[in-house]
Amino acid sequence: MPHAFSRALFIGAMLFGLSTLAATAQQRGYVGSDACVDCHTAETEAWEQSHHAKAWRWPDADMLLGAFQGEVFEHDGMRAEFWMDGDTRMVRVTEKDGVTTEYPVHSVGGVAPLEQLILETKPGNLQSFDVTWDVENQRWYHLYPDQDLPPNDGLHWTGPYKNWNARCAECHATGYNKNFDAPAASYKSTQVEIGVGCEACHGPGARHIELVSADTRPESMPPLYGFNVDFDDTEAAMQQCAGCHSRREAFGNGSPRPGTGFHDAYNLALLRPGTYHADGQILDEVYVYGSFLQSKMFAKGVGCANCHDGHTGERLAEDNTLCTQCHSPAGNDDFPTLALKDYDSTAHHNHAADSQGAECKNCHMIERTYMGVDGRRDHSFRIPRPDLAAQTGAPNACTDCHVDETANWAAAAIAEWYPNGNWTEPHFGQTLANGRADPVGAANDLLILARDDDQNTLARATALWLLSNAGDTVSLSDLTPYLNDPDPLLRANALSALRAVPTTLSAPYFATALEDPSQNVRLSAARAILSIPSAQATDALRASYRAAYSTLATFLRNQFDFPEAHMQIAGIALTQSDLTSAERAFRMAVSLDPQQGDAWTLLVRIAAAQRGREAARQVLNEALRNAPNHPGLLELASQL
Repeated sequence: MPHAFSRALFIGAMLFGLSTLAATAQQRGYVGSDACVDCHTAETEAWEQSHHAKAWRWPDADMLLGAFQGEVFEHDGMRAEFWMDGDTRMVRVTEKDGVTTEYPVHSVGGVAPLEQLILETKPGNLQSFDVTWDVENQRWYHLYPDQDLPPNDGLHWTGPYKNWNARCAECHATGYNKNFDAPAASYKSTQVEIGVGCEACHGPGARHIELVSADTRPESMPPLYGFNVDFDDTEAAMQQCAGCHSRREAFGNGSPRPGTGFHDAYNLALLRPGTYHADGQILDEVYVYGSFLQSKMFAKGVGCANCHDGHTGERLAEDNTLCTQCHSPAGNDDFPTLALKDYDSTAHHNHAADSQGAECKNCHMIERTYMGVDGRRDHSFRIPRPDLAAQTGAPNACTDCHVDETANWAAAAIAEWYPNGNWTEPHFGQTLANGRADPVGAANDLLILARDDDQNTLARATALWLLSNAGDTVSLSDLTPYLNDPDPLLRANALSALRAVPTTLSAPYFATALEDPSQNVRLSAARAILSIPSAQATDALRASYRAAYSTLATFLRNQFDFPEAHMQIAGIALTQSDLTSAERAFRMAVSLDPQQGDAWTLLVRIAAAQRGREAARQVLNEALRNAPNHPGLLELASQL
């Protein structure tokens, strides 16, 4: 094993030996929301009724109304019983394997339209129970009724993907630290308070109170009054909201301190298959920010607070007046480039007044239901494009309502109403759909999309990511302009695309990116460097391995309870021909997620390479017991 690699790629062993560090540093300076009440009474009263304030709650008499009266819920061989033991809510769960366990309800996530039980399966380990209370219909229901989830499945409610400490609490608490104790495989999580309190958005309040208590005159106060976030700055405010209202990969141990730049704390999900449709419409749960970045509203400087009250979280209006505060003949002085037109009229929407078709949101914000009962709107505020359905496979708002009609019917209607409308223009979704299917064949169009400053950044970044699979159709000169782009999302994904360029040319750019001011870009550079076998690396690149390992190890240390982290470690080890480290990391992955078929497949191959055919058969038999239908394992079964 090359020396440069052996110094640091015992990442798995290094991380496994780490104990949890104390969390006091990240929580320093917090005082709790109760300290804000006396001076900010109106704001506190508005916040107290918000979904933010009730995002995570200890059990009390005001929640789960109508439940825990002896109900029984059965699903796919599992039985759950709900009752009160004095003042304690209890759940008795009999799993498909016949094992019965009783749990007191630890806490509750959310307030409407559903309340999710959080159960403590062992000290410190909190899990989100899949049987959930439907607030409106007063019933228990299963979040994933179509999935077969036995107790040994990674997606079972007791598995790593339903762990509240790791997957949920960061956005449901204030000043949260996950604190995963790797040797004990348990959590010692802490938070300033459960629920999204004042300091979750504004930042620690101790300095503010210190300034106010000193009778500092308003005119001599610091610009942010001792807080971290300037909510008069639309972009800063929106990045603060985006930390939780986005589909993203988190870098830290818990809640970043408010005021941390989004790209220093997270890697935003791109318009990838399974997450978004090719044209950027919502598919899986993506939590608004990625959609909003695609909108013309974002491009013109609109922010969250233009439509939502910052303390209640509610919309500023419930009908079309929310939109016509700007989109009207009067317009809005804050956005002077708006066309002054009457949009709330049959001449525009071609539907009967006061009908569902006359509501702006039904044409420009399609709704999709998640978690069984939670309807969420697409915030890309797009013009319906049923004419693209055949090319992109994406849905359209028209046939959401007109369910008996086709996309072609809807496209014809729009063409008749708006013969010269925006629907006649090319759409980035066409390029991304082609790039998903054939990145080599679509490489030139992907480059054109990436260069187009008039397109949204998320689509451009996705084009760059797709180019990482475009092989030698991409040159260094195609990508270098993005390596210094002001937007860190473009820089990070340009590094992904740079993997298609020969290492002799790309190495200096990867090494330089390790010093980028954005954490997201540095991580992208580290991952790219460590995907290059040491034996194939230039001397200059090999000298960057230590920095790359250090950058990636800091991130992985905070994700060691994620199967995905061990898959990354294993992948790096395989790249460097370290089969022993790879096997150890893949074993950690399948211990957390026994159905991780890709990890099992490689474990079988490693066993064959290191210990022979019989050892490989033994691992294969173990793998098939956990992932019997995985294609890679079935192929190996036919060979061994």
